[in-house]
Amino acid sequence: MLKKRIVIALTFLEGVLFRTKKFVPDYRYTKNFVDLWNADEIILIDISKNDKYSEKFIQVVNFFIDNCNLPIAVGGGIFSEKKASKLFKLGVEKIIINSSTFYNPKLTYKLTEIYGSSSIIHSVDCKKVNNKDYFVFVDNGKKNIGFAPEEWVKKIQQFNVGEILVNNIDNDGGLMGYDMKLIKRILKVSNLPIIVLGGAGNWNHICNALKEKKISAACTQNIYHFTNQSLFSLKSFLFKNNIKVRIDD
Repeated sequence: MLKKRIVIALTFLEGVLFRTKKFVPDYRYTKNFVDLWNADEIILIDISKNDKYSEKFIQVVNFFIDNCNLPIAVGGGIFSEKKASKLFKLGVEKIIINSSTFYNPKLTYKLTEIYGSSSIIHSVDCKKVNNKDYFVFVDNGKKNIGFAPEEWVKKIQQFNVGEILVNNIDNDGGLMGYDMKLIKRILKVSNLPIIVLGGAGNWNHICNALKEKKISAACTQNIYHFTNQSLFSLKSFLFKNNIKVRIDD
């Protein structure tokens, strides 16, 4: 059985690291706060409204490539093969796509053909509308595309992407746990490994999610989980609860 992964997800606004709540930047941090050893993967997301992949964000990507040996995935505003190519040439292992599939599905086909399924993560951002049912949103959570999560996941699986990153926008930054109701609905229709994001506040939240067979990784955005001691504590907790993870000596 493959070991489950712990992923640190970091969001950057104009090159500056921010914590977000419901997809809105609400607290500024320094990237030097982040330990780069005990995680299994780093996700870097550019949430800038303009000038996606500006020089400031490229400097951020280079910082992480130069200072850690972890696989790095980058997302936010990838609307062309040229931008994807630039990131892969920097040394990024994976890219995350989302809105581009809605606006230009041919690009998603092209990216998987050029770079392979394992290099493409597809993000699915959801939230309830009128407190009734879930819908999928794009454009950094601004545009409702009218698809239920299950419908959209069935569609994006046809593009041969490698993994699906599931996020509940309303849970973002809330620390109240992953939306397992939403996640289980997606697990029922997904043939792909699932990465969960949005809401992890304690070790039990992460442990309960990773007990699901098709969940391959759990992301944390909680800045207090980013230290070497915290990540080691988390992995020890998971190991004791029979979750197979990588633990460094």
